[in-house]
Amino acid sequence: MRLTAPPRRNTGRRDTEGMAVASFVLGLVGLVVLNLVLGPVAIALAVIALRRDTPRPFRARLGLALGIADLLILAVLLALDHGASWTAFG
Repeated sequence: MRLTAPPRRNTGRRDTEGMAVASFVLGLVGLVVLNLVLGPVAIALAVIALRRDTPRPFRARLGLALGIADLLILAVLLALDHGASWTAFG
């Protein structure tokens, strides 16, 4: 007895579309807060979405770039502040 609907062909592509959008949003938010956490998550989601042939490749590439930018900003801020942590509110 089957309790769920049979899988559709477009299910995987819709999932990758969500991953591409999520990587963009997380990368964007990561520019301000939680760089160390949100940057790698955005990178991972973007890479998975691109490997699975997302219908939104530009959004996934943008999420990838923002995730990398998150980590670069964190590295620069840590280098300028001699290893001390920073916050957006001073």
